[in-house]
Amino acid sequence: MDTLTPALEAALDEIREAGLYKSEREILGRQGPAVETGAGTALNFCANNYLGLAGDPRPAEAAKAALDRWGFGMSSVRFICGTQDQHRALEREIASFLGTEDAILFSSCFDANGGIFEALFTAADAIVSDELNHASLIDGIRLCKAARYRYRNADLDDLRAQLTAARDAGAEQVVVVTDGVFSMDGSYAPLPGICDLAEEFRALVMVDDSHATGFVGAGGRGTPELFGVADRVDILTGTLGKALGGASGGYVAAGRAVVDMLRQRARPYLFSNTLAPAVVAGSREALRIAADADDAREHLADMSALFRSLMSEAGFELLPGSHPIHAVMFPGEDGARAAGTIAARMLDLGVYVTAFSFPVVPRGRARIRVQLSAAHSREDVLACVDAFIRARDEVVAQA
Repeated sequence: MDTLTPALEAALDEIREAGLYKSEREILGRQGPAVETGAGTALNFCANNYLGLAGDPRPAEAAKAALDRWGFGMSSVRFICGTQDQHRALEREIASFLGTEDAILFSSCFDANGGIFEALFTAADAIVSDELNHASLIDGIRLCKAARYRYRNADLDDLRAQLTAARDAGAEQVVVVTDGVFSMDGSYAPLPGICDLAEEFRALVMVDDSHATGFVGAGGRGTPELFGVADRVDILTGTLGKALGGASGGYVAAGRAVVDMLRQRARPYLFSNTLAPAVVAGSREALRIAADADDAREHLADMSALFRSLMSEAGFELLPGSHPIHAVMFPGEDGARAAGTIAARMLDLGVYVTAFSFPVVPRGRARIRVQLSAAHSREDVLACVDAFIRARDEVVAQA
């Protein structure tokens, strides 16, 4: 007897009624600063395509060449017969780019974060995690038997308190875990202060730098480079699915002992099919491009500053920051509905953005998250701001 479907349908109706239902729009072509949708051509301001490489022909050409040389897939996991020399080459190139001893590839950064804690930490250890960390970190920490402590977002005083509690409880290994950039807010973790506290309490530091690698910091080497603490961060995780080509795959970059233990014990690595050969080849090309993309990074910073300035002048509330993620806030009980209505109207006006509300963000903190790309022009940014203003004014007039 199917007792599940009626319960699910009732729950889905509640989600729709609350204005929280998330619909998926189909893109009729490649990713880029503008995309084709069923509603026509729209400027795309909601992709993680920070360097514009998702639609760049160079990674695609490298991937196409790899199909002929390396084949479509591996049909194996890494430790059986799923490792090509290009897999190891990409791992060495990631390690060299980030300044670590070694790196290990996963099918996604979600898998990397999901597998790292159980493989490295035991019930004798403690994990101290920022409350706004990505869901993959939260899930990975839950799979581990280590004691769990959570500190308020970017709050160094609370981090000190949780580190004190972990040490007072007799933890052997203690690791502070944080996003480098908090993806819903576009804010940076206070890495210098975190590293200072970690040294004081003899703790490790782990950073998920998915929303920074390739375009933040000198040479695009991420938040540890930006804050001058690259040599004080012990474990870096990141993705190939955002600035570095936007395809799929993730990694852990760390010391050789950490990486080697992950090869032995990380379950998503041991029991997942190897990253596809074409993705590896395209990602290698994207990483090569990113290493020499200072002009693109400068343009991205300029366009981000322009957007933030114009939106503030137009009276929108933006969370503070300088990252290419811009959270345009719609607070309050009706904020989720307003954000969704404005985002839908903006698509009619030729600008594709996405509204976020509970449970992705806290209740009463709905927003439209705007993400700039180095592929966006000044004219694109002006058009985006104009669509925001027009859509807002229409919603206000109808209220």
